[in-house]
Amino acid sequence: MTITLDITLAESLAAIALGHVGREYPNQISHGLDGPQDAQVPSQLHPIFYGSYDWHSCVHGYWTLARLLRLYPRMVHADAIRRLFDTMLTDDKVAGECAYFDRPSARGYQRPYGWGWLLKLSTELHGHENALWSATLSPLTRRIVQRFNDFLPIATYPVRVGTHFNTAFALRLATDHAETTADTRLFDLLQETALRWYATDRDCPAWGEPSGDDFLSSTLIEAECMRRLMPAKDFADWFDRFLPGLDHQIPAVLFSPARVSDRSDGKIAHLDGLNISRAWCWRSLAGFLPADDARRPLLLTAADTHLSAGLAHVAGDYMGEHWLASYVMLALTETPA
Repeated sequence: MTITLDITLAESLAAIALGHVGREYPNQISHGLDGPQDAQVPSQLHPIFYGSYDWHSCVHGYWTLARLLRLYPRMVHADAIRRLFDTMLTDDKVAGECAYFDRPSARGYQRPYGWGWLLKLSTELHGHENALWSATLSPLTRRIVQRFNDFLPIATYPVRVGTHFNTAFALRLATDHAETTADTRLFDLLQETALRWYATDRDCPAWGEPSGDDFLSSTLIEAECMRRLMPAKDFADWFDRFLPGLDHQIPAVLFSPARVSDRSDGKIAHLDGLNISRAWCWRSLAGFLPADDARRPLLLTAADTHLSAGLAHVAGDYMGEHWLASYVMLALTETPA
């Protein structure tokens, strides 16, 4: 049975996200010090995104809440989300986040994963019920857009790992921002970069998947990135060349959910995210295929199998709880199927 987002699941995911975006500890920071004055606690370094164990998880925790509020504006947790955004998305707090990115040692901070998620949050706030939230965040959004504009022309090679450094994932999220805000300069750069990196890829064997701490499929997220950035006809041809054996469930490893041996281990717990993010990609790619394409039911079945494997473990241990709800939201609300 296909899993969908309903009010019961939405309330559960909202409660999870509200429970961690303001939780400062435990916290893992990736922080360069320019001097002794930079030895500060997370909430001093990041006035908004100090919770959820790390900066990027906090950012996409806010995205999760913004998306849920848009879809269910009368849900039980709606007013709590509104209060959170009114309290945290203020000019002075955003200025504090901007000041961090303006530091000399922050040139590559959160590149590219956190950059992609910040633009995804900005996209979600664009046209939301309270226009002030988007406007207030805009100075930080502009900085991250400029980060992409500066970095992608000098990024000779893509990064294909299944973790935060994966470049296809960041391009995929940034594309939504470029389209929503009609930023043609950014869109053109994202498209040119994706084609430069991935256009000649073919016969992908999904070698090395899954790795021990993957939460992205380097194969499927590349395909999803290209689905968003290529014209439909060009993508159809590319997709056929890239994964020519899908009608026979090849590569077989992509159709089998990863096994998670210890959810209290933060790296091993990534594999729950791999299962859920694969479900997102499978659903998106299936949605692109014509209704009578023999591959479509295979991809949708793979999506349901992977989502079922991960959904039961979104809460329970903080190593997964601080971030997995966002991937469930991608799988359930970010697909064309």
